[in-house]
Amino acid sequence: MGIQITPSVLNADLADLTNEVNRIKGADWVHIDVMDNHFVPNLTLGLPVVESLAKSTPLPMDAHLMIQDPDRWAPAYAEAGCGSVTFHVEAAAAPVRLAREIRAQGARASMALKPATPIEPYEDLLAELDMILIMTVEPGFGGQKFLDLCLPKIRRARALMERHGLETWLQVDGGVSLETIERCAEAGADVFVAGSAVYSAEDPDAMVAELRARAEGVAHPTAG
Repeated sequence: MGIQITPSVLNADLADLTNEVNRIKGADWVHIDVMDNHFVPNLTLGLPVVESLAKSTPLPMDAHLMIQDPDRWAPAYAEAGCGSVTFHVEAAAAPVRLAREIRAQGARASMALKPATPIEPYEDLLAELDMILIMTVEPGFGGQKFLDLCLPKIRRARALMERHGLETWLQVDGGVSLETIERCAEAGADVFVAGSAVYSAEDPDAMVAELRARAEGVAHPTAG
């Protein structure tokens, strides 16, 4: 599988999403941040926008649901065309059942952890998931500074996957840039969400390629 770069459109021009996604043709996925102003203090895109974007982009969509009651809403994002749907374990009432429902819709099931949420209590759930997302900022807003304190958790998550012989993807989201991506890759991450780093660049697609090259240069030997 190797290194994957999934630019977030949170920092793109939301009034021109189709063209903004066309500016990152070299990306592996387009990352959609869904916020409900309850689980996090921000309000962004919802299901109708995701359904529309699915019809206009060839890139697979990676939906990150920062919402309350993902047990109710997450399967609909898979049904709407997202290839990967991430729910927060802090908000999920029945994460195993939810992961299975997402997979039943044909999407990859992913579970996200906020910076203060440890990975160890969820070791037994890893086999039910296609990806773990470790937030490296507090969820809610783009452009935040990367939290180095999350690096040990990335290493521990990778170690748990190795212990169980899993091929689960390990995604990081928050403050990922040319200055921080190498640290994440060394720790064991293999899927990288970058928002402001990509869309503040003069050439977003060239930034995607540069981020990929940086991560590939130092990737953890068992990542992917």
